[in-house]
Amino acid sequence: MNILITGIHGFVGSNLVMSLREEHTLYGLDIVAPEKEGVVRTYSWADLEQRRLPEVDAIIHLAGKAHDTKNRSAAQAYFDINTGLTQKIFDYFRESSAGKFIFFSSVKAAADFVPGEVLTEEVVPAPVGPYGESKIAAENYILGNEELSMKTIPQCKQSKDVLSEANEESCGKRVYILRPCMIHGPGNKGNLNLLYGVVKRGIPWPLGAFENRRSFTSVDNLCYVIGGLLAKDVASGIYNMGDDEALSTNELITLMCEVLGRQPHIWRLNRGLMEACATLGTWLHLPLNRDRLRKLTENYVVSNAKLKRALGIERMPVRAADGVRKTIRSFRK
Repeated sequence: MNILITGIHGFVGSNLVMSLREEHTLYGLDIVAPEKEGVVRTYSWADLEQRRLPEVDAIIHLAGKAHDTKNRSAAQAYFDINTGLTQKIFDYFRESSAGKFIFFSSVKAAADFVPGEVLTEEVVPAPVGPYGESKIAAENYILGNEELSMKTIPQCKQSKDVLSEANEESCGKRVYILRPCMIHGPGNKGNLNLLYGVVKRGIPWPLGAFENRRSFTSVDNLCYVIGGLLAKDVASGIYNMGDDEALSTNELITLMCEVLGRQPHIWRLNRGLMEACATLGTWLHLPLNRDRLRKLTENYVVSNAKLKRALGIERMPVRAADGVRKTIRSFRK
């Protein structure tokens, strides 16, 4: 299969190249174009504008502006990149002979916090901030309306009718919107970076009384899923992406200490006391405030059940704990 990958020189793109290069012919589309083993050629966005790209069977759209956790980026930059580039590459897909389009959105397009126990694809999107808002705007452009109904994806350039099963089958087009939660892997800790820094310096974790759980995405599981979407006849749709198991912060610290060969220092201070300190911190503009405490201790569990059903699998190949161990080990080399 001939595959075009946007953002091919990023972390996820580089891992996809290693995963797919043995069985597929790969092309890149990026703002930089260094030679890369396994990639025939990397094209520029100007090449896209002038329609100087090779014919491919599938397009994987990774290019985007990552979530700036320090909130230093201008809001418009997210929409220019996350929404604008998606519009351009999806328009090209509609005109092209490519049969599959995989768009990397984010769970943050759906929810900044999880309403209920688990985040599923049925949630009414309520993004907070320009990152999530730009991602949902890109999804809406792909879907063709504002109600996030997969029934309105234009499936072939010969017809602008709404999608039906018969039309989808005859046109041979498939469109997948993936909403991964935090992606990590060797060389990229993702948002585990702050916690890893605390653990590495031997600083005690004072929030052990909060047994919050969060979902993560091992890049190995992500590559496995992409391979499945390319190889199998999976229905178009929105799919959450995450590992099978959610992990608590206490479990993460224990795993990191296991790899580092240290004993975990987890303090289970009274929750009421910590909440009072956070309230005081809000008034005095201290580092620990109510908003930061909520972020550090909230649950964010994502269901991958729909995706596994679509792929016909029972489990992801990599356990969440094993994925974290592999990521942390890569930083000891």
